[in-house]
Amino acid sequence: MLNRVIRVTPLEHYRLRVEFDDGVAGTIDLSDRLFGEMFEPLRDDAVFRMASIDDFGAVCWPNGADLAPDGMYQTLVEQQPMAPGKRRTARQARRS
Repeated sequence: MLNRVIRVTPLEHYRLRVEFDDGVAGTIDLSDRLFGEMFEPLRDDAVFRMASIDDFGAVCWPNGADLAPDGMYQTLVEQQPMAPGKRRTARQARRS
């Protein structure tokens, strides 16, 4: 089952605050990833702030640029600190 983005908030310095349908949430830094024909226009702050969510739960922009939810989800899960004595679930381990 793929996780879907349910909330996206553009932040300064080309970062996105995203929340997934299972409660995983965090900040994705895109400052070093905005290159190429589709993503260079997002360097314009006004365009970057137009981020929204499509019908598939992916972050997208009016110019057709989009971000796959699974990659963002994996990044956020790996960023979250583990509580002492806790182990990653089998699903999380496969994504690491």
